[in-house]
Amino acid sequence: MNSLHVRLGVLGLALLTGLTTPTTAGAAGTAAPSPTVEEQRLDRDVPREILRRSGFDTAAPRLVRALDTARSYAQARRIVAQEGSRLWRRAVDRAQGRGPAGGDISRDDDRPLYWARLGMTREVRTWEPDFGLTDGQRDALLDELERTSRGQTSIRHPHGKGLKRILLTGFDPFTLDRDIRISNPSGATALALDGTVVETADGPARVETAVFPVRWRDFTDGTVERTLRPHLKSVDMFTTVSQGRVGRFDIERTNGAWRGGFGDNENVGRTETVPVTDPASQPQWTTTTLPYRAIVAADTGRFPVYDNTSVTEIPAGGTEPVVRPDGPTPGSTARAGGGGDYLSNEIAYRATLLRDRLGLHDRLPGGHVHTPVLQFGPGNTTQVTDPEFVRNRLDIIAQVRAILKVAAEQR
Repeated sequence: MNSLHVRLGVLGLALLTGLTTPTTAGAAGTAAPSPTVEEQRLDRDVPREILRRSGFDTAAPRLVRALDTARSYAQARRIVAQEGSRLWRRAVDRAQGRGPAGGDISRDDDRPLYWARLGMTREVRTWEPDFGLTDGQRDALLDELERTSRGQTSIRHPHGKGLKRILLTGFDPFTLDRDIRISNPSGATALALDGTVVETADGPARVETAVFPVRWRDFTDGTVERTLRPHLKSVDMFTTVSQGRVGRFDIERTNGAWRGGFGDNENVGRTETVPVTDPASQPQWTTTTLPYRAIVAADTGRFPVYDNTSVTEIPAGGTEPVVRPDGPTPGSTARAGGGGDYLSNEIAYRATLLRDRLGLHDRLPGGHVHTPVLQFGPGNTTQVTDPEFVRNRLDIIAQVRAILKVAAEQR
């Protein structure tokens, strides 16, 4: 998800529509807000087709029926947590071939989860129960739904000797106003690998995964740190994954503390230093501790894999950005990491900064992997899927798995 590449073909940012247009409030509660820009895309033909053809069009109505039985905020929160977890598990099971396929959309497709989740958040955002909801309670319900339906609350690495533990993260689809059919192979990879075991020369490695939104505000609110902090001390490796360049994988060597302003899934941009706790001790750069040399040298699949060392910096004493092919120079200010200045760079920066602040830099391999752009077959400009699209996604998933195997064997 490199902003240096997603900028192509995207002109400007749409204005964020009002999020608090009032309607009739429930008793003792405040008015329900209107759907977000992201949720409003659900009304277009492609999301409806993907949900119908995958069978995931039942998720939001199921939540509505369950919420109709709630007689208190506490009951509503339990329902939301249950239905969010159910959606994540359903998507994982489908991706891994368990249970009914639920339609003619490929099992490995990440888009049914994305659009079904938005259908559910839209229902919670606009819900007006008789007992009323405060703004804080509604926000808490939405947060619970987001976290549970993304696998962020279900990371469970088994304990015991002889089993390595790998943590992997993916992302939602993005740049949907350019092409609403877009799928994100990193999200598909997270679904395909969650709870699976990778056999390595040193023994089995269990993979646990989670998916993150493409929204600046969630990252500002600390969603990455809240999800990863409880697990980094107990895992043997982690990697954040996102979609990057066409036709290649990149192991990003350096991550920068800068947001470049590109619009997120709510069409909101941010241009600023990455906001973190304790900014006084915040470094401009963090680095990967993944075994990038071994990964690049290995035969992991049909796409080439590169050790990407380039960054963009303002040199010490300078005022203008300069591209540095071999990484940052001492005292420079970040303007783009190897992975750009969008949310893929930011999740890598936040995860590796958390690693370092926990004192794990020298013993925990971790960093960012950029996958190839997931492309449709030649000439397909309208159909939501095609054989080459499915093949490309499956090949990317398989190659990420092979990369994890190589990396785990270097410990």
